[in-house]
Amino acid sequence: MDVIDKIYQEDRSPKPVGHPRILSLANQKGGVGKTTTAINLGTALAAIGERVLIVDLDPQGNASTGLGIDRRSRNTSTYDVLIGEAPLRDSAVPRLHIATSTMDLSGLELELGTTPGRAFRLRDAIAALNNNATPDTDYTYVLIDCPPSLNLLTVNAMAASDAILVPLQCEFFALEGLSQLLQTVEQVKTTLNPNLSIHGIVLTMFDSRNNLSNQVVADVRQFMGSKVYNTMIPRNVRISEAPSYGKPVLVYDLKCVGSEAYLKLATEVIQRERELRAH
Repeated sequence: MDVIDKIYQEDRSPKPVGHPRILSLANQKGGVGKTTTAINLGTALAAIGERVLIVDLDPQGNASTGLGIDRRSRNTSTYDVLIGEAPLRDSAVPRLHIATSTMDLSGLELELGTTPGRAFRLRDAIAALNNNATPDTDYTYVLIDCPPSLNLLTVNAMAASDAILVPLQCEFFALEGLSQLLQTVEQVKTTLNPNLSIHGIVLTMFDSRNNLSNQVVADVRQFMGSKVYNTMIPRNVRISEAPSYGKPVLVYDLKCVGSEAYLKLATEVIQRERELRAH
């Protein structure tokens, strides 16, 4: 019996209706582009008319920093939401919108201990999100930036989500990390959230000049088939530079190949959403 079965198994209860579409960006490996994808996919979705809230669930708070939110101004964060001291709307900073993170999150697991319903804290907070919403904050998408590990934060994200979007770096160990993540998703589906699915896998840091990159793409497409998005995110210096200016790459340099890739990915995500609704 592993970590989810032992620690996180809870009474399942139906997800409230009328919530926005909730996508977690998750991968147990670090450095695969989760935060970069959360920021830039969120910006791209907003650019094509969606109302997006990014939930920064990583104690490092890189999504918050990458959107220019100073640490000193994060008075209400996702930590306050998860311990039940603030509604999610109060932690949202109107700059795209993002619910910011602080290092307080790193102690959440110890703090909550064996509290009943601890795996559903985020789900319940999101359920209340669109109550009394204004036209500007009636969110259609919530993107959750997960930490690079399997812990209570990641489990909260998966228990709250409709689907998982997996950023996967075009490197040698990519498939090894992916198989671990797929196992985790299946466990969460069995114990906490029967409606959870894989929305898609986005290949990141792709370099067409690199034989290894091309081999990883071929392997992942063979292994996961149609679950892999057609859009790939290239290695691009503008993507790397943008966070240091506190901006998504689409704001920093709209014309660069990285921005174009994220706009294509947003279009593809919307298309998959239409197909899911049609079934």
